[in-house]
Amino acid sequence: MKLDGRRESSHVEDRRRMGGGTVAGLGLGGVALVALITFLMGGNLGDVVQNVQNAGGIGGMQQEASYEPTAENEALAKFSRQILASTEDVWSAYFRQNGIGTYRTPTLVLYTGTTSTSCGTGQAAMGPFYCSADEKLYIDLSFFSTMRQQLGADGDFAYAYVIAHEVGHHVQNLLGTLGQAHQQMARMNKTDANRVSVRIELQADFYAGIWGHYESQLFGSLEDGDLMEAINCASKIGDDYLQKKAQGYAMPESFTHGTAQQRMRWLKKGLQTGDIRQGNTFELSDNQL
Repeated sequence: MKLDGRRESSHVEDRRRMGGGTVAGLGLGGVALVALITFLMGGNLGDVVQNVQNAGGIGGMQQEASYEPTAENEALAKFSRQILASTEDVWSAYFRQNGIGTYRTPTLVLYTGTTSTSCGTGQAAMGPFYCSADEKLYIDLSFFSTMRQQLGADGDFAYAYVIAHEVGHHVQNLLGTLGQAHQQMARMNKTDANRVSVRIELQADFYAGIWGHYESQLFGSLEDGDLMEAINCASKIGDDYLQKKAQGYAMPESFTHGTAQQRMRWLKKGLQTGDIRQGNTFELSDNQL
């Protein structure tokens, strides 16, 4: 991506030198993220259970951490601020031009290790996540190293897709979609709740694609290979890919984010159409996803 001279968002909290925090437990979204990163790191279902228990059962006081960001980490922080600024420009214009209302900007929180959130304690093992209770995106920048080293999903547009996906959850929150989906999930058994979770995640992929569509139109920043970086990333974080990588087989009833093919399909659809009306994943059957 060509980002030279692009502005950086001011809606950023840098907590990278802070660690600890009081654990308040994980919701379904947090459990899904723990599961995702556990499979990514080669764990199995038993490891998922253990990691969820650890994330929800350890307390502590916030404390200073002996951390100094590297030059690479600082470059990733700047990149993240620039991508967030781009999502602000794209979604503000989209909301205004399509009569949706005023886009309310989320805050990006950069942290290391653990941090407190209104949705419980965020941990690096959870990967990037969005908390609707405080309208903040949380990311430990070491996740990008994990993407590169463990998944072979590298490249600046792949990293941008990760941030844009979490902003996609913020768009869902503003539109009321996320709250409605979470209410449905609370009344369902685990298997049915997982099916709703898949629709949430695929729509966030679609919204990330919409961002990419207009990022290219507005700024002409995309270069040869950028789109393939994001699509490759989407294929490497599908539930089936991660589970097969971790344990040799997939368990469709446990999917929470969608298959590799589904994630690629919805990201590409957003990139190609730029039309939010074509991304209602909730009205489709499983076979249509």
